[in-house]
Amino acid sequence: MELRGAREKQLRNRRAIETGHNRTLVAGAIFAVLFLVLAGRVVDLSLLHGSREPKLVHSPDSENVDAVRANIVDRNGALLATSLPTDSLIVDSKAFLAAGEDPTQAALKLARILPELSIGKTVKKLASGKRFDYLVRTLTPNQKHQVNQLGIPGLDYQREERRTYPHGPLLAHVLGYTDVDGRGIAGIEKSFNHQLLSPGGNIELSLDVRVQSVMRTALQDAIDEFKAIGGAGVVMDIHTGELLSMVSLPDFDPNKTNTLKDNTSFNRASKGVYEMGSIFKLFNTAMALDSGVVNLNDSFDATKPLKVGRFQIRDFHAKKRRLSVPEILVFSSNIGSAQIALEAGTSMQRDYLGRFGLLNASSLEIPEVGAPLYPATWRKANTMTIAYGHGIAITPLQLTSAVASVANGGLLHQPTLLKVKNDYVPQGQRVISQATSDHMRKLMRLVVLQGSGKKANSKFYRVGGKTGTADKQQNGTYNRRSRISSFAGVFPMENPRYAVLAMVDEPVGNKKTFGYATAGWVAAPVIKKVVDRIGPMLGLQPSSVEEDQYKPGDPLFIRVKG
Repeated sequence: MELRGAREKQLRNRRAIETGHNRTLVAGAIFAVLFLVLAGRVVDLSLLHGSREPKLVHSPDSENVDAVRANIVDRNGALLATSLPTDSLIVDSKAFLAAGEDPTQAALKLARILPELSIGKTVKKLASGKRFDYLVRTLTPNQKHQVNQLGIPGLDYQREERRTYPHGPLLAHVLGYTDVDGRGIAGIEKSFNHQLLSPGGNIELSLDVRVQSVMRTALQDAIDEFKAIGGAGVVMDIHTGELLSMVSLPDFDPNKTNTLKDNTSFNRASKGVYEMGSIFKLFNTAMALDSGVVNLNDSFDATKPLKVGRFQIRDFHAKKRRLSVPEILVFSSNIGSAQIALEAGTSMQRDYLGRFGLLNASSLEIPEVGAPLYPATWRKANTMTIAYGHGIAITPLQLTSAVASVANGGLLHQPTLLKVKNDYVPQGQRVISQATSDHMRKLMRLVVLQGSGKKANSKFYRVGGKTGTADKQQNGTYNRRSRISSFAGVFPMENPRYAVLAMVDEPVGNKKTFGYATAGWVAAPVIKKVVDRIGPMLGLQPSSVEEDQYKPGDPLFIRVKG
């Protein structure tokens, strides 16, 4: 019995050992499988997929998005405006609320990353229950990354475009800008909105970004020096009407339209209308010569002021003697110009000013174009003051086109911001004869050599033109402390190619100018700076033809003394 009991005990022990062994094998196999799964996951996360953004914020793949709005380039192909892909932050409020999030806390977190965000409005959008709403348009990549790190449920991104202007404010008043939905709001962007949204709708402008930069810098320097409130500058090809530069200051950055203000958005070059003063004497003289009312040998009495009712017309630099027609222009005699206008008569004056394009708005390719102001009833007194640029207000752009027609052989070309094809020569409208234009070029050159435009004279290129200083009207009267100082000219005079204009709004004289803020001190130097710099850029050779010299007895001889 004892032997039988020992065998049974031995069998029970063997079964127990075998059972334990089997359980150990099963447990080891399970742990091995789990280890392999974990190891595989570690490899998947660390080597195959890398670190991932939080899953609570959905981020679409960064697929390339083709730009929809076309580019704008200058005449040399330099990029002026383009569209880049960007993301806007949107919210599914229903999903946000379903996740149990607090709208106020979420808005505060977002505002720390997106300072433009309104916390109050964001709280309302997060709590609205709507399935879609914008929170912020056009995020930067860094902002998007930081929002992802917050891991707020219900947020998402919508792929869009952002209009970008690589040159910032440089061409702001010409290009205009778009709204957040990509619609043109001003300038070329507005006028050509439909074309820019069409396939292949790129636009090539007549502007030269180099010339634009030179004009803007020279004009800004004058504004700063004379503490002026603004200015305008234009460079035009006088044979095609193409604008190589059109500057209005102050300007704005079209990349940051949220900072736009009324005084920066106003286009002084094409929309502002001003009394341009004595530059009008160019048109008065051209009219009289072209119509045969006067010739270069005629002269008028400028010994004393001219009475007009209870007013008197005076000369700023009175010669107090009889002046020839060329001397009236060179010395900028108001008295002589008014008498020439009376000889021509009101009807002829209106007719010629209309021919010069000064009585109708320019047909420019942007919406910001001003209409001229002139008397509804054109009386004798108006005829006399308009002869020297008072009583009629036009845009600096109109003035530039008209001056170009005086010097280019007598053809008026409408200004254009679009590049003209190389093999296309626009037909201008005849304003004055070729012979009159030839005479006027010589007179314009004399103004720079011997008249009020001396500071526009370039060492390299012959400049001709006319100064204009006009008091501004305020509350129905002229304010002698508030004026417009301008110079409009053409260069090179031996073979004219470009018209240039600089206008400075409300300059203040300084110690360097002996307190004067007239055009000869303020605007003429701007023209010299611009001509000196853009001449080589435009491939012009310095003037080398011998200058004409006039002796006593020649109708173009100017008696400086006496």
